[in-house]
Amino acid sequence: MHNLSIAQLINQLQTKAVSSRELTQHFLNRIAQLDPGYNSFVTVTAEQALAQADAADARLAQGNAPDLCGLPMAHKDIFCTQGVRTSCGSKMLDNFIPPYSATIVENYAAAGVVMLGKTNMDEFAMGSSNETSYYGPVKNPWATHCVPGGSSGGSAACVAARLAPAATASDTGGSIRQPASLCGISGLKPTYGRISRWGMIAFASSLDQAGLMARSAEDIALLLNTLTSFDAKDSTCVDHPIPDYRADLTKPLNGLRIGVPVEYFGEGLHAGTAAAVDAALKHYESLGARLVSISLPHSSLSVPAYYVIAPAECSANLSRFDGVRYGYRCKDPQDLEDLYRRSRAEGFGDEVKRRILIGSYVLSAGFYDAYYSQAQKARRLIQQDFVSAFQQVDIILGPTSPSPAFEFGSKGQDPVAMYLEDIYTIATNLAGLPGMSIPCGLVDGKPVGLQLIGNYFAESLMLNVAHQYQLGTDFHTLAPAAIS
Repeated sequence: MHNLSIAQLINQLQTKAVSSRELTQHFLNRIAQLDPGYNSFVTVTAEQALAQADAADARLAQGNAPDLCGLPMAHKDIFCTQGVRTSCGSKMLDNFIPPYSATIVENYAAAGVVMLGKTNMDEFAMGSSNETSYYGPVKNPWATHCVPGGSSGGSAACVAARLAPAATASDTGGSIRQPASLCGISGLKPTYGRISRWGMIAFASSLDQAGLMARSAEDIALLLNTLTSFDAKDSTCVDHPIPDYRADLTKPLNGLRIGVPVEYFGEGLHAGTAAAVDAALKHYESLGARLVSISLPHSSLSVPAYYVIAPAECSANLSRFDGVRYGYRCKDPQDLEDLYRRSRAEGFGDEVKRRILIGSYVLSAGFYDAYYSQAQKARRLIQQDFVSAFQQVDIILGPTSPSPAFEFGSKGQDPVAMYLEDIYTIATNLAGLPGMSIPCGLVDGKPVGLQLIGNYFAESLMLNVAHQYQLGTDFHTLAPAAIS
């Protein structure tokens, strides 16, 4: 059952070929058997999942249940889940039990979706390798000596290992697309404001966006219809018409204008990745699309701008974790200052501390104009590059990550090298655009991803373009050799 698509699983549930309890127990068994080797879950909610499955079966028996009713999936541990620990991969929140659920969790629960558990992640979503988690690194199912990408590495690994049909995720600078690429699955970051962020623990509020990981574009389209809703509780959520994301999947691509940024195919791109992406572009030409060379001249500013803006927002958002109201508190503080100092020093990991320090520095008097203000100006230039590009093309394609999955520890001593892993993904977050990664090949036995960047609210087009590619290729169906 774990090799079936979400559409096939829905059919199995609705035709009573399998019950939600049977399906849920099947995935719980796989998690218990296989996840000790991957560490993709922080919390497995087995008892709750079976209770939800029984409730879903009762709704299915009535004959009018929503499409996703009874389907099991996992949630990234950045989304609050009422009564279930939400740690954000940090010692700081190791004991945090939210009294409410995030909007996207509520949306899926209302549709009868079963929660299998919470997935591992880089601490407070800060990382590109899932090595910064308080609960230890997640291992890539394709090569367990390699990283799965981050920060949504747990979600990516559990889907790639067939431990869940799908998982929620979040993307601040590539944290859905990069791990999707490294784990050989499909991942979508919608337009900023398309999905409610209420109940998602904040890293960088102007960049964070909730999204999805599954094996195919069709699976994501099925899930996105339920995920998307206007939420007045989130002041950044946009009240924009919501289409049926499945409606355009089968549209032909004749005449589609695909932008290919020259800046994405230069120094630093692995030769094998470049060849796989080039083959994917040629496949699109065979489908009737037209390739158009474009330039995003300010793309080189993406990484430096991001690593000023994101830490600045992180330093503000994480100031609430002070050992007073909730979360980790040091033992036997001498006074209030000692409580603050030791609670934060002991509760946060090195990467989080590094970004808080950088953010506090660039926001401090005398440096705000020199760094933060300049980074915001660069951000506007990057956004204007995309506006100009979308006057010439319908969609932009290129590599998701510079190379396949790298080995644990190979970049840990060089934060800048780690930051450059997001060089192709960061710009879409700065511009607020939707982005997606789909598998497009294997290099040395490890997956590589093709990135799709759409115009604002063009998720339907992106899913159509991805689905048409997946109809003619089988990369999205491939599983790691150890997975049966």
